[in-house]
Amino acid sequence: MENSKVLQEDFEYILNSEVDFNKFKNKTILITGATGLVGSLLVKTLLYANETRNYGIKVVALIRNKDKADKIFKEYKKENLSYLIANLGKNEIEYSGEIDYIIHTAAVTQSKLMIQKPVETIKTAINGTEELLNLAVNKAVSSMVYVSSMEVYGQPYITDKVKENDLGYIDLTSVRAGYPESKRMCELLCTSYSSQYKLNVKSARLAQTFGAGILPTENRVFAQFARSAVNGEDIVLHTEGKSEGNYVYTADAVKALFFLLLNGESGEAYNVSNEDNHMTIKEMAEMVIANFAKNNQQKVVIDIPKENLGYAPDVKMWLSNKKLINLGWEPTISLKESYRRMLDNIY
Repeated sequence: MENSKVLQEDFEYILNSEVDFNKFKNKTILITGATGLVGSLLVKTLLYANETRNYGIKVVALIRNKDKADKIFKEYKKENLSYLIANLGKNEIEYSGEIDYIIHTAAVTQSKLMIQKPVETIKTAINGTEELLNLAVNKAVSSMVYVSSMEVYGQPYITDKVKENDLGYIDLTSVRAGYPESKRMCELLCTSYSSQYKLNVKSARLAQTFGAGILPTENRVFAQFARSAVNGEDIVLHTEGKSEGNYVYTADAVKALFFLLLNGESGEAYNVSNEDNHMTIKEMAEMVIANFAKNNQQKVVIDIPKENLGYAPDVKMWLSNKKLINLGWEPTISLKESYRRMLDNIY
């Protein structure tokens, strides 16, 4: 059973939400990227549901590293958890059992890797997603969700809130463009499989997702801010912090993915974001210092390096979540509360 009180509260929040978890009883659900932040929380939610509600859900976790997975899931009973060890996109997936649902979260998520290994970033995304789509067709799954990213929007052409059909400009001469462009292609593969093979698959464009459940190895900006605050250090920005961030709390994102499995329309894409959790990187840094700093000497410092380390270009974008809310999903956790719950869970 999960030891963390904060995560237990999050799982209860998800299981008592607008998602009808009764429909997952005694089903088999494949989660890819199961040792990542979102993937691991999807798996833990299902295992928690089994332990507290006897749902009998069989969870298949697609991973690359068994030792890492064992550490992440060490507090849970394993009888309904099995590992599928494979490198996505290399036709290594072998699974003889039935699969009812798939949530595909696996992807390269580190900006430095996107710069250092752009070819692998693209191939893993496209070949891996094709592999999962073929598996979904062969297993005749009830539903599949592909986890995309808000980065597919690039630089939007509009100044209003960005809806799902408001795709913007991506500079194809930028090496880092391999990530958002391959995400676009993966979404198009999903649309194509929906059309040609009648596969019930939809895409979820996640805003920046964080909160309770981040892993000790997490090094994205929200984790860096949190560590700096509680360690009594200044928050150092390596850009001017003008990019506008769109955020969603981990539990709100997890329930959105389960909700889309059951309610999303095939071939469609949905923004998963909390419109209230929108601010610039600098504003977020200042909010963290104001609310969570260890002492009143801490501040936000801007230190821009000479060389480009893979930072995404400044983005001016406010994601609309109306399409998903109109389906019946509702995010409720604020940005400040997201940080509080994340910090309470770590420290």
